[in-house]
Amino acid sequence: METWEVSVPDDRAEQRTCLICGDRATGLHYGIISCEGCKGFFKRSICNKRVYRCSRDKNCVMSRKQRNRCQYCRLLKCLQMGMNRKAIREDGMPGGRNKSIGPVQISEEEIERIMSGQEFEEEANHWSNHGDSDHSSPGNRASESNQPSPGSTLSSSRSVELNGFMAFREQYMGMSVPPHYQYIPHLFSYSAHSPLLPPQARSLDPQSYSLIHQLVSAEDLEPLGTPMLIEDGYAVTQAELFALLCRLADELLFRQIAWIKKLPFFCELSIKDYTCLLSSTWQELILLSSLTVYSKQIFGELADVTAKYSPSDEELHRFSDEGMEVIERLIYLYHKFHQLKVSNEEYACMKAINFLNQDIRGLASASQLEQLNKRYWYICQDFTEYKYTHQPNRFPDLMMCLPEIRYIAGKMVNVPLEQLPLLFKVVLHSCKTSVGKE
Repeated sequence: METWEVSVPDDRAEQRTCLICGDRATGLHYGIISCEGCKGFFKRSICNKRVYRCSRDKNCVMSRKQRNRCQYCRLLKCLQMGMNRKAIREDGMPGGRNKSIGPVQISEEEIERIMSGQEFEEEANHWSNHGDSDHSSPGNRASESNQPSPGSTLSSSRSVELNGFMAFREQYMGMSVPPHYQYIPHLFSYSAHSPLLPPQARSLDPQSYSLIHQLVSAEDLEPLGTPMLIEDGYAVTQAELFALLCRLADELLFRQIAWIKKLPFFCELSIKDYTCLLSSTWQELILLSSLTVYSKQIFGELADVTAKYSPSDEELHRFSDEGMEVIERLIYLYHKFHQLKVSNEEYACMKAINFLNQDIRGLASASQLEQLNKRYWYICQDFTEYKYTHQPNRFPDLMMCLPEIRYIAGKMVNVPLEQLPLLFKVVLHSCKTSVGKE
């Protein structure tokens, strides 16, 4: 019988910690690295359709000693970290249905339906009407546009300081901005409340080092060649800024195509699969690179160009709510990357993991992609745990950025093209101003 769980060798398992409670991990269970305790708890909760209650503020500390104090917060964290309930067989027997590697990304709305029991009721009604099915729910797989909702927690209790955007808009419009900033993610709220096991001295596996070196060597880390210098006093028009953004996107896309040809696993997949992967992830790859390895130019030189662009009253009036959400999320994500100071090695691994998305439709070698994804998932964790010994939450912090990047990339597709100059002006101005104050 096939089993879904993937166990890591004993020497590697000793070095891994459960992403839920910090106890010693025993392998990859239901999509994430976890311990036997959290694996069993998640399985019992889903199989028995348990509905828990939290007597506090739904933000209880999860640690090896305290994980049993609040079942609600423990299950909530299992879902937020990406445990896949569709990988559990309904009969509770060993052997799962889904062999996806890495966490699934489900929306906050679906998490709430699961926690309240509503999802279980809907499934029961569906099965009574249509019979059992092996198809995953929309939240547990990539959407039709291959842009999953973020796996992070959304809450109106936290907000991002937009660094004077309200004042900026009032300067041109003479009117206040409606307070509709309610979609800010808690991507890393669990970090401060998840004490993990004390770091132990370890060495980086030679094979991991070699593969990471190959990934970094495939990257073009030279400064972008698109000219972004504007003489003082020149007023940039909307059309000129849009044309510059297009040229930057062209150069970044060209670099991604060249990157694919240099990948260490290039010969392992077909050209058709690479075309399918690139067509579905190019926006995510460009966004990730802009926020990391090219961030000094994007938030430096490009920010100086956008500062010379003054939007019209009509542009400000017509700016969409969807564009506002993208602005908020981009600013928040920029600050997370700025705080993490992602290394070239981590960037290269994150990029490969995001690119190797076996959920994209039309792939001929999904199972092979799954294995490649797993390979670089483990390599990235090995590297971060080796290099950043005293940052035990660093690896989950990095991985939780990926679903957010996918979500933002999916949302940006729906922002009208003529609104992109204003969107970039606000994001770059806000980020540059806030960092300058630090």
